[in-house]
Amino acid sequence: MKQFVVVGLGRFGASVATTLAENGHDVLAIDRDPEKVQAISGDVTHAVEADATDEEALKTLGVRNFDVAVVSIGDNVSANILCTLILKELSLPYVIVKAPDKLHGKVLSKVGADRIVYPERDMGARIAQNLISSNVLDYIEFAPEYGVIELLATDKMTGKSLKELELRASFDVNVMAIKRGENIHISPGAEDKIESGDKLVLMGKNENLDKMHDFGN
Repeated sequence: MKQFVVVGLGRFGASVATTLAENGHDVLAIDRDPEKVQAISGDVTHAVEADATDEEALKTLGVRNFDVAVVSIGDNVSANILCTLILKELSLPYVIVKAPDKLHGKVLSKVGADRIVYPERDMGARIAQNLISSNVLDYIEFAPEYGVIELLATDKMTGKSLKELELRASFDVNVMAIKRGENIHISPGAEDKIESGDKLVLMGKNENLDKMHDFGN
């Protein structure tokens, strides 16, 4: 069981934190917004209101003892970069950072980020993964054991709600978003229905995502 620290509890960060916790890992969730901290407190191991650009605060929280950090401070690029730099200086083994664009991604790489992801820009930033199924459009390796895939809705999914599909119960994966044409519906609800041509953005353990490849085929 690994220990994860997730910094920034917007929709993306919160989804990552809860998914990791649901899979049995220790998760420390950090955000400056007390409401976001309170909202996730029951779903993760620890949730703390703190300034992630304050090195002493991070030291006090013991983040240097964690295996992986996920930095997702979406509304403040400079804070995203500074937090990444501090985490690497504190010798965290693996730091994954959400970046708004390639330029900031380059900066994050230079300050030591081990992996950059661009979820808002393009969930299809293809990583060299040889996935066979034709309905798996894109894949992102999020951590050694976790990934995000973009899955084209199959005939079996079309017309059904997420509640009816029971993807979390059956496959232990989370639906992070539904893409419909040019629109992206973030954090869809249980009653949201899948339409023909929709693309589902799913996150979970790689072994569980593998089971989704042939779903409905």
